[in-house]
Amino acid sequence: MPVRPHMLFLPCLMGDARLWADQTRDLADLVTPEVPVYRRLESLAAMAAGVLAEAPAKFILCGLSLGGYTAFEIMRQAPERVQALALFNTSAQPDDEERTAQRLVLLKRLGETDIATISGMALDFLVHPSRLEDRELCSAIVAMAERVGPDNFVDQQRVIMGRPDSRPDLGRIRCPTLIVAGEEDAITPPEVHLEMARLIDNARIELIPDCGHMSAMERPAEVSALLRSWLLSAVLPTRVA
Repeated sequence: MPVRPHMLFLPCLMGDARLWADQTRDLADLVTPEVPVYRRLESLAAMAAGVLAEAPAKFILCGLSLGGYTAFEIMRQAPERVQALALFNTSAQPDDEERTAQRLVLLKRLGETDIATISGMALDFLVHPSRLEDRELCSAIVAMAERVGPDNFVDQQRVIMGRPDSRPDLGRIRCPTLIVAGEEDAITPPEVHLEMARLIDNARIELIPDCGHMSAMERPAEVSALLRSWLLSAVLPTRVA
């Protein structure tokens, strides 16, 4: 019986293992899933190095939002260890001045309120408008933020604001790559995913309708199905152990 490859699922800002709970369950027959904890938050390079230090020798890499930014840095540091790459709701572009200013406003507000309030305010941008009344989904997102905590939120935001432009590095990616966007993602819209797909050779791109930024939680069945199809068609048949 073939050994199941390791697959790292990298969380988003204010995210933890709950972000990928459906996928780690649904794909456990194909891969050995792991959800790293971000431990070194002084920079994106340090954060990626921390993930690599605890990761197996080779692995499939999957990241959403901040997880995608971290995945780009892992590809810079250790591309030979990555067997395949899946990028969800992310961007290879750095923050512009407007986005940085928005993050600084959130950090200022955190000093005036709590992390649950901040994450609740962010829901308008995180999920599709039709899901704002979905109490189970929204409560799960806020609960993740509370578990991550305000200190990690601040450190993660600083890491994100300081991240480099990853677009010049995308042409060097040689492993099978899947790119997935929510059609109504207000944070990383489809056009930034289309840009990545143009810059990565033979990347497969998929758009999920009626979906915002938190695709793994908003549309868990669709995300699991896309990953399963990609793994079976493009990754596992060609994987080198």
